[in-house]
Amino acid sequence: MSGPECCSNPPNLSSTSGSGSVTELAGLKTYVSGSSHSKLAILFVSDVFGYESPNLRKLADKVANAGFYVVVPDFMHGEPYDPNNVEKPISVWAKMHNTDKGFEDAKPVIAALKSQGITTLGAAGFCWGAKVVVELTKSAHIQAAVLLHPSHSITLDDIKEVKVPMAILGAEIDNVAPPQVMRQFGEILVSSKVKSFVKIFPGVAHGWSTRYKDEDEFAVKSAEEAHQDMLDWFLAHIK
Repeated sequence: MSGPECCSNPPNLSSTSGSGSVTELAGLKTYVSGSSHSKLAILFVSDVFGYESPNLRKLADKVANAGFYVVVPDFMHGEPYDPNNVEKPISVWAKMHNTDKGFEDAKPVIAALKSQGITTLGAAGFCWGAKVVVELTKSAHIQAAVLLHPSHSITLDDIKEVKVPMAILGAEIDNVAPPQVMRQFGEILVSSKVKSFVKIFPGVAHGWSTRYKDEDEFAVKSAEEAHQDMLDWFLAHIK
């Protein structure tokens, strides 16, 4: 489920943004960046605005430049959330595009990557996408995970089932993923003896890592710090 904060600061979607390209992977249009010859891949699972978000693609390019093959599938099947569509408010849209379906769609994407020679795979989930990534960690479909301002559909019981190293990057001003809940997630991971890292970014709100405004220097700096933390996590665990 997604709420108003999950829909704030909507990006101007662009099918031509990014230095990568769009291809088809497991039947989904997918933005890809980096060398397809890399044995190391990172799967991005977007927020409700989907795979055409320019800031998300820019981040994919940044991670690809570190040596990873980065894939950003269109788990929204061509229908990202549109705040201007009064016939499909977020409550209606979310029922049509639920994270259970996202999880099922992700599995053939991972299988396709492995068939192409990928040996180690990490995944980053943004808001809506974080729930999908958590599900992937339960059966070790991936080898490391990063959650960025996750949606409130993730429960404490979900975190108890995580089986791979996980970093959680949260915002101080966030009613969807409150700092105290993110810290609880971290405590569970520690008690489960799962490698973990939890960081709460001061002065920013839900969605800040990809839905920042370019003119807001503080927000941009915080987003870049989160991006580096995410990249450092993958560099440490995706080898």
